[in-house]
Amino acid sequence: MIEVDEAITRAHQEEWARVVASLAKRFGDLDIAEDAAAEAFTVAVERWPLDGIPPNPGAWLTTTANRKAIDRIRRESKRDDKQKEAVAMHDDTPHEPLGAIEDDRLRLLFTCCHPALAPEARVALTLRMVGGLTVPEIAKAFLVQETTMGQRITRAKNKIKAAHIPYRVPEAADLPERVSGVLAVLFLVFNEGYLSSGDHENSVRGDLTAEAIRLTRLVRALLPDDGEVAGLLALMLLIEARRTARVSATGELVRLDEQDRGSWDLALIAEGHALVRERLAAVANGGSRPGRYQILAAINAVHTSVRDARDTDWSQIVALYDQMLRVDASPIVRLNRAIAVAELDGPEVALAEIDRHLGSSLDDYHAFHATRADLLRRLGRSGESRAAYDRAIELAENAAEVALLTRRRDQLGR
Repeated sequence: MIEVDEAITRAHQEEWARVVASLAKRFGDLDIAEDAAAEAFTVAVERWPLDGIPPNPGAWLTTTANRKAIDRIRRESKRDDKQKEAVAMHDDTPHEPLGAIEDDRLRLLFTCCHPALAPEARVALTLRMVGGLTVPEIAKAFLVQETTMGQRITRAKNKIKAAHIPYRVPEAADLPERVSGVLAVLFLVFNEGYLSSGDHENSVRGDLTAEAIRLTRLVRALLPDDGEVAGLLALMLLIEARRTARVSATGELVRLDEQDRGSWDLALIAEGHALVRERLAAVANGGSRPGRYQILAAINAVHTSVRDARDTDWSQIVALYDQMLRVDASPIVRLNRAIAVAELDGPEVALAEIDRHLGSSLDDYHAFHATRADLLRRLGRSGESRAAYDRAIELAENAAEVALLTRRRDQLGR
């Protein structure tokens, strides 16, 4: 695979996605699309400083990449008898409609997020093919060896080819379920940046959260009427707005109620709030009931609507979690609701709720034990709180979170 770290920069990522998507549509092969696009960007890096940037850089890159792909197919058709692919270069027959929405990048995104692929493969392939990140960048983001990540991406592309996964947007009847899969991939990328499993230096990865937001904006532009797409974008923006306040100078996670709200990004908050209001208006006008991401965005909108944590409307947050339970009654949602209940009705009520309903299902989840530790601390049960902190520290993978939990445990005394 051709490495083009200098060519595929953040500034070129939109062009990268368009070029790869166009080639994938024409030739039906992600390997050909990726390598030809990489060659085109390499040529651009060599020629543009000398010849000047062309009037239409995207068209120039696409034309150059198409020529590179044709050259490759011609070579392989002679060597490997790939006559059908060679004929496809000159096939001007109109293609059948590929789905409910005609957009090359959307086709590419749905292909990379196909449910036949393993979740980790969907994430890696999306970042590579749609995001334009290099293999070393993706490997660094997810703390694996470059060779391992390269093999993961190669296996995913081979799976697409071997399983004849179609390069298309799903039909209208299948679209909601498939969009949900795409959004899940993008949220995984965002969460890895927001709460990375890395060391103190990489506890929050702004590059990953920014990439997840960029790709979600792309999906939003392509599917402007999808409420959950708008909800996920709003959710990401409202969380991203708090990123600089999330980790202290000493590398410790800062709880939401202790963050410096003056350092929050007000522009991102305003954009997120506008999306939430847009979705509320759509529901009020007879639109579909809000899904998981829209409700989570609304919860974050409540948190970011006040300048002092003491003014938080916890009754509204509990009501939103009640609404969420009708959409997703998972133990983690119940845990988050209990955290809000603790602020509204007191720690004893919340502790009784999570101990009664969640102990068996969340015993291996660090946030469950961290929540119990905090509730027990507030109730003056220091010995039990220390044991819960110990279990949370044992399970936590984020260095900044471990630092916070360790300090709070040590403050209990012996």
